[in-house]
Amino acid sequence: MSESEQLDADRIRTLLESEGDEIKENTRLFNAERYDAVEAVGEAEHEDNRSRAREIKEDAIERLPELVDRTREAVEANGGTVYVADDAADANRYISEVADDADADSVVKSKSMTTEEIDLNEALEADGLDVWETDLGEFVVQIAEEAPSHIVGPSLHKSREEITELFEREFDPDESLDSAEKLTAFAREYLGGRIDDAEVGVTGANFVMADSGSIALVTNEGNARKCASIPDTHVAVAGIEKIIPSVAELEPFAELISRSATGQEIPQYLSLLTPPVDTPAIDFDSEDEPGFGNSDADREFHLVLLDNGRREMREDDDLRETLYCIRCGACANSCANFQSVGGHAFGGETYTGGIATGWEAGIEGNDVAEEFNDLCTGCSRCVNACPVKIDIPWINTVVRDRINRGKDPGFDDMLVDGLMPDEEESGTPLRKRFFGNFETAAKIGSATAPLSNAVASTGLARKAMESVLGVDARRDLPEFERTTLRDWAEGRESPVEAPERRVALYPDVYTNYVQTERGKAAVRVLEALGCEVVVPDVGGSGRAPLSQGMIATAERKAEDVAESVLPYVEDGYDVVVVEPSDLAMFRREYEKLLPAEEHERIDQGSYEILEYVFGLLENGASADALPGGDGDGVAYHSHCQQRTLGLESYTETVLERLGYDVLTSDVECCGMAGSFGYKSEYYDLSMDVGATLADQFEAVADERTVVASGTSCMEQLDSLLSPGTRHPVELLDPAGR
Repeated sequence: MSESEQLDADRIRTLLESEGDEIKENTRLFNAERYDAVEAVGEAEHEDNRSRAREIKEDAIERLPELVDRTREAVEANGGTVYVADDAADANRYISEVADDADADSVVKSKSMTTEEIDLNEALEADGLDVWETDLGEFVVQIAEEAPSHIVGPSLHKSREEITELFEREFDPDESLDSAEKLTAFAREYLGGRIDDAEVGVTGANFVMADSGSIALVTNEGNARKCASIPDTHVAVAGIEKIIPSVAELEPFAELISRSATGQEIPQYLSLLTPPVDTPAIDFDSEDEPGFGNSDADREFHLVLLDNGRREMREDDDLRETLYCIRCGACANSCANFQSVGGHAFGGETYTGGIATGWEAGIEGNDVAEEFNDLCTGCSRCVNACPVKIDIPWINTVVRDRINRGKDPGFDDMLVDGLMPDEEESGTPLRKRFFGNFETAAKIGSATAPLSNAVASTGLARKAMESVLGVDARRDLPEFERTTLRDWAEGRESPVEAPERRVALYPDVYTNYVQTERGKAAVRVLEALGCEVVVPDVGGSGRAPLSQGMIATAERKAEDVAESVLPYVEDGYDVVVVEPSDLAMFRREYEKLLPAEEHERIDQGSYEILEYVFGLLENGASADALPGGDGDGVAYHSHCQQRTLGLESYTETVLERLGYDVLTSDVECCGMAGSFGYKSEYYDLSMDVGATLADQFEAVADERTVVASGTSCMEQLDSLLSPGTRHPVELLDPAGR
């Protein structure tokens, strides 16, 4: 392990111990509540809102220059001022001048990631101003002098007891703040006085309506509209990407943002303000009758629209989607790695979670994104969670590719052919190139097995692999089979004389070289159901290099797959895939790597093995051809990408139809994530994520057969429980009767 990898491992271990419990509890709660909220509103309506929101953002970013001009005209017509800031320094200079013109001593702020981005607090404090965060979570991290750990919940990493200790130490209150109610009451009273005394109030803006100059503030606390309406000067700071054409386009976002962020049907406060003259804010905290806040026409309003790299992102075909982000944090809440370590590991200078890579690369540069980019494993769960359907894994992959290309090749040029396939990727670090071209290692390992397995398992070999490649010595290595699945298949004659269907079983790298038994089982199951099966001579799908940010290599492999597989499709064969991550390549990533027509044909002609078996049984194939479960218990874990493709139910249904008692894990990630779990600096994180799955299955592992659909899942479960995890298709194998 290199020195930098050791530092990463130490940092992750520290965060797991110090913040992990609170982060897990809160993010997993938010994620579970999101599922419940979507179910309550209905999947169809939710998806319709997502599609509409996506269309609106696509249109708004396309028309952005026009919308900026329209916003300026509307705000100025209302009596306010718009300033478009080129970067953080420009924005801070302007806001400092506004505060100076207001003769301000104190500034109060509501929660705003954009002001975090430009380090506004530090800039104003350097000018001698008192700056107070009035959002409770932001107030906590301000007092603790820490960075927010989450886009929505800045202090999610702190327990109530830790906050009590912090407040009592800093403020020495008359009585103990030993409950959430007391903490909230103290903060409300303390900050309420600061809001009343402040000359300038600063807010963000979740959305800016170009036609009216109105802003929308979405919060769970009433502090934002107090900051907007009580001080005589209001400054709203928003990225230029926050502009939408009009209030008519706000509806789907209002429906989506709270459900996506915390699982709430609606936010506590959704305030529409048209400052400076039309700003009535009802004050429900008053002891007197509720009344309206200051709506004096002489109040000042300044809308600071921030560029800070966004215009360049708009012109970047791969980073452009980042600008669709509405800062809900769903990508973080749905991410297994984030759920364990939070934004203090999985985040950059400002932004956290999956979408942070796009933001930090566009705003700060690839060097900042590099610090946490590898924590994204490409599982794609965040894509289904994102309310505007941003392809976050692809953005992370593109940035990883750009980071690789900026590396010094060093001694990598000494690698044998096959581990350095593309001259344009010669800067890719050695370890990433090794994992990205695992197929080459598998070919060599299989050709020399069992000697290769024996040598690789020696202490000297493991030490070398850990030192040079960062492969953690605590991980069991895959054992290569001398006879590949293709070799086995070529030596057989099909027992099916009058096939109902013809199948090309895709031999992914693991099924072909390592887990050949699941491939053999798949062939026998399909033949038992009346299919003629061939195993084509075709290489890896490109999943491995793509996961390492080697896009050119992945693209070449995708082209090779298309060249090999499409003739079978054209000849009437169905392509059946055992490994879900490879099917996800066919259905999702090939859209980026292949011509549209080729991707469409592969997508429409490919199936996951249990999905296909389900289809055969539904269309007349006899279940009697397969062994029955006779009530035997199965503990089943589906693969991340199998879930995001919506395929896990096929496995459950087939097993139940054959008489198995199926217990399906509700844990969404095993933590292995391909090569991620092998890397030394991430081993502890991988095992921490997997511990939840192990806890769920450990109690039943002795009485149920543990099955998993993905290679990574099987490897992780074998490391967490007694080895012996099987692929579901192996239970259906007639040879196992």
